[in-house]
Amino acid sequence: MSSGLNNFFDDLKSLDFNDVGSWPIPVKALAIVLLSVGVLGLGFWLDTQNQLDDLERAEKKETELKQVFETKQHKAINLEAYKQQMKEMEQSFGAMLRQLPSKTEVAELLVDISQAGLANGLEFELFKPEGESPEEFYAELPINIRVTGEYHDFGRFVSDVAALPRIVTLHDISISAGKGTEGAGSLVMAATAKTYRYLEEEE
Repeated sequence: MSSGLNNFFDDLKSLDFNDVGSWPIPVKALAIVLLSVGVLGLGFWLDTQNQLDDLERAEKKETELKQVFETKQHKAINLEAYKQQMKEMEQSFGAMLRQLPSKTEVAELLVDISQAGLANGLEFELFKPEGESPEEFYAELPINIRVTGEYHDFGRFVSDVAALPRIVTLHDISISAGKGTEGAGSLVMAATAKTYRYLEEEE
């Protein structure tokens, strides 16, 4: 076996690269195997590696598309529920808007507020609407009020204002003792009543 290897290496040393056809058969076989491995390795590096990279990107894309599909499928399954929720929200929003007076109804609402005070035995010392403050789709109208009366009258007045069909809120409420002998036993309540008006499209 040792002599065979020696002969093989001797054949390698004596190879004539200009006359491949004269090479011994074992050397030719080894050269063919090495050349094939080199070609396969080069092909893998130049082509197969790119294909593997493309495959990896495609698998990632497939995962992303599956997630998008599952999300859209979930939305599609719940589409009717979403539509019903949207319809309920529109109805609720419409009901809230109807509680905001239009420009022509503001004067009537001011009368309703003052009548609520008078009906509860309060005497107005101040009833002064201020300038409107426009917001996104409504305008805020503050009204500075100061009334005299008894504590329980104030409570009924606030309750009646809250029960008005239009939205009216009371802010910065302060109660103090009345001044002078005529005001003995009476109290003074100062507050800012705010009502809200729906802005027309042209506004």
